Amino acid sequence: MVASVTGYRSWGATPQLHRGLPSPYLTLIFSLDGPIVGGETPEHVRAPDAYRSEIVLGGLHQRPAYIAQPSHEEGVQLAVHPLAARALLGVPAADLTLLAGDGADVLGARATEIRERLGELPDWEERFATLTTYLRQRAEDAGRRGEVRPEVAEAWRWMAWHRGAGSLDGMARHVALSRRQLTALFQRELGAGPKQVSRLMRFERAQRAITGAVTANAVPDLSRIAAHCGYYDHSHLVRDFRQYTGLSPSGWIAEERRNIQAGGHRNGEEWDT
Repeated sequence: MVASVTGYRSWGATPQLHRGLPSPYLTLIFSLDGPIVGGETPEHVRAPDAYRSEIVLGGLHQRPAYIAQPSHEEGVQLAVHPLAARALLGVPAADLTLLAGDGADVLGARATEIRERLGELPDWEERFATLTTYLRQRAEDAGRRGEVRPEVAEAWRWMAWHRGAGSLDGMARHVALSRRQLTALFQRELGAGPKQVSRLMRFERAQRAITGAVTANAVPDLSRIAAHCGYYDHSHLVRDFRQYTGLSPSGWIAEERRNIQAGGHRNGEEWDT
């Protein structure tokens, strides 16, 4: 249900604007050092109506979210499988927006108690254990209410097996539905169609290949990465980068190089295991 859990702490850094990139996962963040300030554009982050929350919850999205990173920050970030949204969050992923307001409004008072408890614990091991217990209890309480249509779950498995490169026709045949029926079920459950989710899977895989090259101090071969990740050609990879990051691949690398080399782009990747 959870692809990754990452604890982070930063002290004395230069304040900057961070791009939260689209991915096939939902984002749940418990901030332990004041509210997180975010927005749908750089201008929104600086505006009086910017999102401010100590528990951030974001759905599947097709463009970057922008976060103001202060000089001091600490918290825990989770990548939640969207098909686990009903069980862990109490709502389908389709009900979540780019930055779904205050996550405590969705998760309830117990989530606020957990955030406060995390801040009191002395080490990361205890924090992760506390989160695990909390999420398992939510899943148990949800019971059958946390289940999704089996056709959607199987279509997701098929898509993940093909790493986002399989055809919509092939996916629909696999679950014995028409393209239209499958798309409607995905939209209802996830707020995104199967083609959009497939693109997110391909993009995240390509992004990981690029960050792997940068971490190794190599120049990413974008044409090779595009072919390996199921893109029709190099230009289609560039198109997705511009949509999902607002930058070209080289522009994004230049902006994120220091963060990449510090390990800031590690996350779960179920379809590579």
